Amino acid sequence: MKKPNFFIVGAPKCGTTSLVAWLSEHPQIYMSPRKEPHHFNTDQNHIIIKERKSYERLFHQATSAHVAVGEASTGYLYSRDAVRNIEHYSPNSRYIVCLRNPVEMAYSFHEQQIFNGNEHIRDFEHAWLLSEARSRGEHVSLWCREPRLLAYGDVCKLGAQMARLYTQIADDRVLPVLLDDVKADPQSSYQRVLQFLQVEDDGRSDFPAKNPAKERQSMLLHRIIQLLGHTRRIFGTGRTWGILSSLSRRNVKYRSRAPLSDEMRHTLKEYFREDILLLSEVLKRDLSHWVSP
Repeated sequence: MKKPNFFIVGAPKCGTTSLVAWLSEHPQIYMSPRKEPHHFNTDQNHIIIKERKSYERLFHQATSAHVAVGEASTGYLYSRDAVRNIEHYSPNSRYIVCLRNPVEMAYSFHEQQIFNGNEHIRDFEHAWLLSEARSRGEHVSLWCREPRLLAYGDVCKLGAQMARLYTQIADDRVLPVLLDDVKADPQSSYQRVLQFLQVEDDGRSDFPAKNPAKERQSMLLHRIIQLLGHTRRIFGTGRTWGILSSLSRRNVKYRSRAPLSDEMRHTLKEYFREDILLLSEVLKRDLSHWVSP
């Protein structure tokens, strides 16, 4: 079995799903068929595939033709344990980090937490005000697996998280990919990733966006699927039940996302201002337009 030698470690709602879809079709790249296994973030109650054998089964079909073997778990960047665990398991791996304006990221991540069933407060402004308390396990539902994911401010402080990553990993093994750049010129961004992974250009010219705004058609059905999935994890198998995956896919509807209010946008800009300046310093790139009026 070939071990993964690169990881897309974050951040959530920053274009990782699209990037994974594009890379999965490259003949020299093998991507885990399961996105977000979250095997290495042992400091969080958010591990999806816990057993090592089940995790390694994700890569059994990788062959000698696959120069780059990877997986994507967007919680690894936020985790304090994940990178250290990865380095112990697969030393000298490469790390791709998708990044985004945290003002937009926080709003989108709240919506994703609702979709995942981790969040029960549908109003983002209300949820934002409770962030600090909820990181301590307060004001959460019985369905919340990891209250720290509801601390939207901390989750989206990308400057602090990237600064920590660079204390653990040499610069030449880390590739930041800004969503702004991907939207402006997806082909150039994709080419940078291929060069970083040391694979050949596959001639891709089509870059469809993945993972748009969505919601559950039936939250009751989603809860039932969650219970069955939890039962499966208790028995220690990482294999999926096809009928559950099919039901989950059918229980989704896509819609446009309502815009943030001007007041809330201002609140978020002020909250993230220092962290955005830190990210600018870490990346050696001016991101001041993210907090400009």
